[in-house]
Amino acid sequence: MIPRYTRKEMGQIWSMENKFRKWLQVEIAVCEAWAELGKIPQEALKEIKEKADFHIQRIDEIEATVKHDVIAFLTAVAEKVGPSSRYIHMGLTSSDVVDTALALQIREASELIMKDLEEMKSLLKEKAIQYKETICMGRSHGVHAEPTSFGLRFALWYEETRRNIERLKSAIDRISVGKISGAVGTFSNLPPQIEEIALKKLNLKPEPVATQVVQRDRHAEFLSVLALIGAMIEKIAIEIRHLQRTEVLEAEEPFTEGQKGSSAMPHKRNPVGCENLSGLARLLRSNAFASFENIALWHDRDISHSSVERVIIPDSCILVDYMLNRLYNILKDLRVYPDRMLRNIELSYGLYNSQRVLLALVEKGLTREEAYKIVQSKAMESWGEKKPFMELLLKDETVKKYLSDDEIKSIFELNYYTRNIDYIYKRVFE
Repeated sequence: MIPRYTRKEMGQIWSMENKFRKWLQVEIAVCEAWAELGKIPQEALKEIKEKADFHIQRIDEIEATVKHDVIAFLTAVAEKVGPSSRYIHMGLTSSDVVDTALALQIREASELIMKDLEEMKSLLKEKAIQYKETICMGRSHGVHAEPTSFGLRFALWYEETRRNIERLKSAIDRISVGKISGAVGTFSNLPPQIEEIALKKLNLKPEPVATQVVQRDRHAEFLSVLALIGAMIEKIAIEIRHLQRTEVLEAEEPFTEGQKGSSAMPHKRNPVGCENLSGLARLLRSNAFASFENIALWHDRDISHSSVERVIIPDSCILVDYMLNRLYNILKDLRVYPDRMLRNIELSYGLYNSQRVLLALVEKGLTREEAYKIVQSKAMESWGEKKPFMELLLKDETVKKYLSDDEIKSIFELNYYTRNIDYIYKRVFE
């Protein structure tokens, strides 16, 4: 299997180079806004736009002395621009630049994640249709319940993916916010028009009430959505892990030529991809939890959130992108064994029909309690003596008082359980 995850765009979005480019983009937008209000000469603006640049190595050198990344960045840019650099960062505080640029990065990363989700949704629909008529055993508490369609699993995941797309769209809208309002958000050294003009150029909305920072509930919501996407991925991964167990073996991960499952046991084919995904989902949840801790800051801001976000936001975006791509590869080439599904259905001697027998007896006039007692007694006998449930019912005189042989046999028709699958599919896909 050739890994589908080959692109490097997500990592580049969170590179130092792109971060500083976004900072510069914000600074230039503000300069353009000042120029529109006549506070920066057009010649100075032209010089800023032509010369504004940086070298990361130089920023690092300056930061080693000043111990402040934004000041180091501004100094490095000023060295490139010259005298006109006095207009850069006019009236701003560091968070005006950092938070506004962070919104640009998150939105850029979200576009890739949205593309991943749309591709996943398309694949899940394809698999749902492919396995629509494939009957397998449904399980509750890990125990045989009633038969279902294997395709319904994919339809279920399709629908959850659709909800995650809606959640991500909503979170992107709320995170696409900047602030150009000064040290504590009061526009003390710049007019509100600067924020309006600059953010419009950046296609961002203003934070209606800001402190020194954009409020962190926005970032917590975004990371919570990524954690929910991770939870969906883990949900699918755990299902595949269970289905791959030797005792079940109804489906398994792709196992490619030359792949090895164990250093000790050559026969092993382990669900390592899905196990990796289960583990990574835990990281996403822990990152989301950390984002909640960032909401409550001292007064108009402190810096406790900053160090956390430098890790959790890039890591979560990169993780979700990777996880969706890895899961896509697993599902695309998933090995499915319908014959094993039918064999597994028979492991419980037809006991999955117990509810149908119960309802048939109730329809004949028995109380639910009376019918339940009869059916449960025969079910326990079937399980204990490893005898087909239908055979025991056909021989039971109490049951035969109410149900004919033909009625009993008709209860055990397997296709009965999937007769409404079309209705569910229409509700999901149309």
